Amino acid sequence: MNTILILGGTGKTGRRIVRRLRDAGQPVRTASRTDSDTPFDLNDPSTWAPALDGVSAAYLVLPNLRPGPEGEQQPSTRFVTEAVAAGVRRLVLLSAGGSGEPHHGSPLIAAEQAVRDSGVDWTVLRPTWFSQNFSESFFLPGILAGALSLPTGEGRTPFIDAEDIAETAASALTERRHSGRTYQLTGPRALTFGEVADLIGKATGRTVRHIDVDPEVYLEQQIAQGVPADAARQFAALLAATRDDLDAATADGVERALGRAPRSFEDYVTETAATGCWN
Repeated sequence: MNTILILGGTGKTGRRIVRRLRDAGQPVRTASRTDSDTPFDLNDPSTWAPALDGVSAAYLVLPNLRPGPEGEQQPSTRFVTEAVAAGVRRLVLLSAGGSGEPHHGSPLIAAEQAVRDSGVDWTVLRPTWFSQNFSESFFLPGILAGALSLPTGEGRTPFIDAEDIAETAASALTERRHSGRTYQLTGPRALTFGEVADLIGKATGRTVRHIDVDPEVYLEQQIAQGVPADAARQFAALLAATRDDLDAATADGVERALGRAPRSFEDYVTETAATGCWN
């Protein structure tokens, strides 16, 4: 039985995929810059061959979304080529909702194309915002402070549970029926950030509010707080897309992949509140 490689194996989706695969008895190798089975850096090709040795399937995660110089091949594209040459016969790419549109030269476009043109079994996952962003990363400080100050207005997002992404990815890594499929992964209904704040507040017995911020003011605040300008502009643009309801549509990707409805945001809130991470 050949090894399944999980890039970003300690991340939000990666560690959940690893748990599922190991519970199923699958041999798994995690690869990332730290705390993994093998050191890996997409920008350091010398780390690629050790990570790919004996691997038959791989889960690909890009460490950032910054486009490189025009005309320069992206590291993700070169990695796909090397992975196939090393014997990988199944690729599952974590992309993002809306990445099928050629906007702003996103390297996700090149990565998706490389996977589709690889000549091996492939699956592309395009999730919307993760529910776990409220408990594990970007939005947790605001929840703990009682105020989500974000330039999202009344825009809606069908937040997707990372557990649903992980289950879909684990299935795609081990079952050929997902080959050649692109799954748009969303939750069952779209919510505003104000509704999210209300749900978390009720579940925790705390006051949590959403405060709408002008997009330009938000960008200036992020840069003033030390966020690199390029990263701040990119994140602000993603939030602006939410403000404009560009990511409000729900999709049937989870149902197509797993034969069931996606987990609701309410269920995520109930389970997460019980862990005490918001208190």
